[in-house]
Amino acid sequence: MSDLILLLIVTVPIFIMGWWRQLKTHNAGWVDVLWAFSVAGGGIFYATTGTGELKLRIVVGLMYALWFLRLGVHLFKRIRQDSTEDGRYRYMRQWAADKAPLIFFVFYLVQASWVWLFTLPAWLLSQGQWPGVWATILAILIALCAFAGEALADRQLQRFKQHNDNHQAVCQKGLWRYSRHPNYFFEWCHWFSYPILALNTPYGGWLWSAPVVMFLFLYFFTGIPFTEQQALRRRGENYRRYQKTTSMFFPWPPKQP
Repeated sequence: MSDLILLLIVTVPIFIMGWWRQLKTHNAGWVDVLWAFSVAGGGIFYATTGTGELKLRIVVGLMYALWFLRLGVHLFKRIRQDSTEDGRYRYMRQWAADKAPLIFFVFYLVQASWVWLFTLPAWLLSQGQWPGVWATILAILIALCAFAGEALADRQLQRFKQHNDNHQAVCQKGLWRYSRHPNYFFEWCHWFSYPILALNTPYGGWLWSAPVVMFLFLYFFTGIPFTEQQALRRRGENYRRYQKTTSMFFPWPPKQP
């Protein structure tokens, strides 16, 4: 339990410093990079300090490192290439007006709390027992397939943006032809790995709530709603047509326009 408290004690000041930095740069997009690296660090920390079986802790630490460090590096490169603030945060700043510093301060603290929340599977598994060879293989296969899917979706979108100067154009190539948010879909899939790894861990059944919570976050709260609103503001009718033909989340053959 002390590890949980320690991670929170370390994470909150880091995000407060990130908030202070965005006051100077007026670019809150770096909070996504900070979040991804913090979750990776939290997972590795729990895997290192846990009291569970070593083999399981190694697998969990590597899974968190592989997934969230890749995400952090991808977001870092994207922001470095385009220094303008992400449209979601720019709109949020305009909406908050004079209260923007306070609103963003609360937002950064919420992001810090989500680091703690999304590393809970790593903490629980780091106290657990080896689930067996076949369960481990299945969990790793799910994680690797999800990793490959999200990395491919991110690369396809990045390539589309690099070769298309029309900011109102909508990427409908590759995985984006079958889902408006394939990166979110594979993010969701990856969370099924942890309850499988927890088959022999006390209270491991609670980890089946991880993909449920992640789906709620992506589908209703922080993911798709904000992304779709920003896409409609930027791409207008082009994106409305995309919405009519393409599945929002689960990959599916597109409808005829």
